[in-house]
Amino acid sequence: MMGSVRRSSDYCWFAIYLSLPLLFFGEQAVAELRYSIPEEVKEGTVVGNVAKDLGLDKTSLIERRFRVVSGYKDTFFEVNPDNGALQVRKKIDREELCQGSGACLMELKILVENPLEMHHIIVEITDVNDHSPSFPEKQQTFEIFEQTSTGTRFQLHAARDPDAGMNSIRTYTLMSNEHFEIDISQSDEDKIPFLVLKKSLDREQNNKHLLFVTAVDGGKPQRSGTLNVSIIVLDSNDNRPMFSQDTYQIEIYENVPVGTTVTRLNAMDSDEGTNGETEYSLSKTLRRNVYDIFELDSLSGELKVKGIVDFEESEIYKVDIEASDKGQPPLTGRCRVVIKIKDVNDNPPEIEITSLSNTVSEDSKPGTVISLISVTDKDSGVNGKIISHITNNVPFELKPSYKDNIYSVVTKGFLDREEVSHYEITIKATDCGEPPLSTFKTLNIQILDVNDNRPHFEKKSLEFYLSENNIAGTSIFSVSATDNDMNDNAAISYHIVRGENGNEMSSFLNINSDNGHITALKSFDFETLKTFQFQVVATDSGTPSLSSNVTVNVFILDQNDNAPVILYPVSSNGSAEGVEEIPRNVNAGHLVTKVRAYDADIGYNGWLLFSLQQVTDHSLFGLDRYTGQIRTLRSFTETDEAEHKLVILVKDNGNVSLSATATVIVKLVEPKEAFAASDVKSSAKVDDEDNVTFYLMITLGSVSVLFLISIIILIAMQCSKTTDYTSKYLQETNYDGTLCHSIQYRSGDKRYMLVGPRMSIGSTIVPGSHANTLVAPDRRRTSVEVRL
Repeated sequence: MMGSVRRSSDYCWFAIYLSLPLLFFGEQAVAELRYSIPEEVKEGTVVGNVAKDLGLDKTSLIERRFRVVSGYKDTFFEVNPDNGALQVRKKIDREELCQGSGACLMELKILVENPLEMHHIIVEITDVNDHSPSFPEKQQTFEIFEQTSTGTRFQLHAARDPDAGMNSIRTYTLMSNEHFEIDISQSDEDKIPFLVLKKSLDREQNNKHLLFVTAVDGGKPQRSGTLNVSIIVLDSNDNRPMFSQDTYQIEIYENVPVGTTVTRLNAMDSDEGTNGETEYSLSKTLRRNVYDIFELDSLSGELKVKGIVDFEESEIYKVDIEASDKGQPPLTGRCRVVIKIKDVNDNPPEIEITSLSNTVSEDSKPGTVISLISVTDKDSGVNGKIISHITNNVPFELKPSYKDNIYSVVTKGFLDREEVSHYEITIKATDCGEPPLSTFKTLNIQILDVNDNRPHFEKKSLEFYLSENNIAGTSIFSVSATDNDMNDNAAISYHIVRGENGNEMSSFLNINSDNGHITALKSFDFETLKTFQFQVVATDSGTPSLSSNVTVNVFILDQNDNAPVILYPVSSNGSAEGVEEIPRNVNAGHLVTKVRAYDADIGYNGWLLFSLQQVTDHSLFGLDRYTGQIRTLRSFTETDEAEHKLVILVKDNGNVSLSATATVIVKLVEPKEAFAASDVKSSAKVDDEDNVTFYLMITLGSVSVLFLISIIILIAMQCSKTTDYTSKYLQETNYDGTLCHSIQYRSGDKRYMLVGPRMSIGSTIVPGSHANTLVAPDRRRTSVEVRL
């Protein structure tokens, strides 16, 4: 146990040694200002010009909240923010504020902000002779035997004067008489008057004497108080009780239990009988609080603790004890018990928040001051030595000031509100007593937001699929970004980058700046435009504002909005009608003609099927539903009609299919006639074929241009995207009597194909795809089902 106490004590003294250099080499080595004023001065009296003495700019005092921070219950001083003068706020009674004759010092703290500074000022309150000496009792009576020898001393009541120094009691005077004179004994700082018998008394001549004792202070002008002393002359009781010593020194700890015996006094009286029986009592001239704290047993002389003993209230008590016998008249002996109070660590440290900024910006640099605190302990010595630190793991630290037990709370690292928006700083102050006592104080600090985060899109690029023929003016899709900041720093607005890299499609789009909803101002046509991209910029409302962008790729999805177009047969007036002459002697399977048609849609929307809608004889002609070829089913007979009408229906495979019809008139002629007419027809057919060729060239040219544009766009998209997230379009023309389209495209590790009537080998129809989406095998990865 002793080893633990010694180690704790060594640690505390080590902390004291470490803190001493801060008093001389602190960051702000500011000297204390000292002023002196007399007590009882009027309110508003100027003590001194603090701003001038501290070198502060008077014009900035109000802005910097120039003020007095006092630890006293009553605020006796205030500062004038207009001129920086320290003034008396209320009258000061030195005797009420500071007891005793020592210097009466008041420590003030002067605080200014922006930047935060704290200065210490000492104001000494000097004494004024505003109290007259007074005796505890106006009357004091002595009974003296006539045989009393000359030189006998009788202690008079000591007068009290709350003033200090020269204004306290200087001397005692006695009215002129022949039997008594006054003698003054100095005990510590007290003057005790004694009445000395200089001439023997004669009861038969005079059995009573009336004297006046005057106590005079040293003030200018002097003040005085008077004590009436009555002397009653009795027959002798010539031995008084005597203590073994005049003064006893006793030490006790504070907070001892009530009833604890301080000491036991014993006075001896040589007389016998009642003249030798002694009774003990406390002197009537003690301070009032002594009677509340101590009591004396009149018979045993035992001095006990009656109330609470507190070292912080008083460190020493002087108790005058009287021992009186029971003689007539009784004789009294006196002694003084000096009780020194030893300190006990019974007061925890106190933490005072002198100044606090409960908010700090997240971009504050390390070392930013957010609070000033002072730590005090009412105990003394090692019990009053305090060690302070922050207990929890926060980016703040305590930084000692130039004066002991004054700290500033500063940031020790960079702050980020997005990670932690609020801190609770717990400060622990522990003294070095045994056992040590601790106090905790919690500061709540709110982190203010700074616009240090850009709006964030989840992906660098977005893909949207839009069916063609959309309604102009309606919302087609939306984009959304998030911002980790708060309030205006997180309020996001959106806009589209116009005309960048030659992209003119952005001019046909509009975006709601508040919610990111994008509206198309026109209706898109898949046959004209299959894909385009644009950029959306998200900007926050901070100062300065931050922004980020995202690339939006839009893929137009085909709808069945184009009906099949008959390319052959076409008559001279533009109707889908033609006449074919064949010899009557042709065999079964003879190609009569081929109906040619084109659909601008792709995939199943452009997949054309042919069917006989009307025919004069179903046994003669057959129609291939995929190629449109009309062939004979059998040889003609003599009974067959010479002319046959065939109506062919050409229909696409859209969900709501569109169709067109063509009429072919087949005429049966004799072989010679057919041969003779072949030359005539060939010239006419050349013209027809020229027309067909012209249409085919226009169609194939359009398809080729679309194909080249698609390839260029896809190459540009490939250059701006990663391999794992691309889309490729490959347009190919499959013309075998019908112009059909197929599109292959890739998204990530998936490759898709939309095809016409002729499917490539190895392609399979995806279940649930309405038979218009195929999955083509990928040599690099396993095919998976498309998800649109």
